[in-house]
Amino acid sequence: IGVAVIGAGRIGQVHCRAVATVPTAKVVVVADFIEKAAIACAEKFGIARAVQDWKVAVRSPDVTAVLICSPSSTHCDIIIEAARQGKHIFVEKPIDYEVSRIDLALQAVAKANVKLQVGFQRRFDANFMRVQSAVSSGEIGEPYMLSITSRDPAPPPIEYLKQSGGILYDMAIHDMDMARFVMGCEAVEVSTMATSFSSEISAIGDATTVVVTLRFENGALGTIQCCRKAVYGYDQRIEVLGSQGAVEIGNNYPNSAVVSTTNGIARDLPLNFFMDRYADAYAAEIVQFLDAVVHDKPTKVQGVDGKIPVVMALAATKSLRERRVVKISEVLYGESKL
Repeated sequence: IGVAVIGAGRIGQVHCRAVATVPTAKVVVVADFIEKAAIACAEKFGIARAVQDWKVAVRSPDVTAVLICSPSSTHCDIIIEAARQGKHIFVEKPIDYEVSRIDLALQAVAKANVKLQVGFQRRFDANFMRVQSAVSSGEIGEPYMLSITSRDPAPPPIEYLKQSGGILYDMAIHDMDMARFVMGCEAVEVSTMATSFSSEISAIGDATTVVVTLRFENGALGTIQCCRKAVYGYDQRIEVLGSQGAVEIGNNYPNSAVVSTTNGIARDLPLNFFMDRYADAYAAEIVQFLDAVVHDKPTKVQGVDGKIPVVMALAATKSLRERRVVKISEVLYGESKL
């Protein structure tokens, strides 16, 4: 099948590399608003065509599936047009920052009867999959508490943060998806506190540190803590406590060596970059998306899975602004705009 990649940046190139491992698929065109970036990507991966206008790529007759890796503000328009053209769609998170626009995109997908998969790559990580399995199988009994730790080694560039939607949308949204994925049910209440240790980030109205508390429909409680700076590396941990036990995962390391001396016991720092930490997961999500297209199977992360974490982030934002606990129903069925 022919694949179009929209967005020739870092994640677009990761997906180009993944498609190259699938015998039944080939990237036939890459598009980027910066034409030089599209050309460079095409040369790097041996792609026949590079264009500046994404519509040209989406409307190409030799394209069956579209991978949307462009800025978040463009996702909805590309999804709607791709659906109209009968193309199957993989889109990076978030679908949009506005629930009403997400609904328009999902309606277009449903009307065209095409497949849609949202890029929450952690669902394809072996460690997180094992946590989800321990909960869903009843291995640890009834889940009582969930704890998610998510810390980046350093903040992204300020220009990125100006258009990212803020820490709840560009960072915590992955953890909100993980909360749903692991617990197997929806959150019904959200409470948020945040602060900033960077004057530059504060100046654009964003935070460096946030704690989100969740109440789930099964009565369990959860916490998500995110920070934009952890000097020791990329910190990704999760724990679920249940009635019959607990399951937890720690960080991934470049090696398993532990050095023991008279001075103490030590090991190297965790992997320092999300591209390294989730390299296998990024590849797996694209392989499984293309497999769903080729064999006409449901995708693993569907439109509703892209919508609900945005709703959760919207509720968390409302909680932060109004300094109170917010019910998910307030934003799911009430106002749906930032």
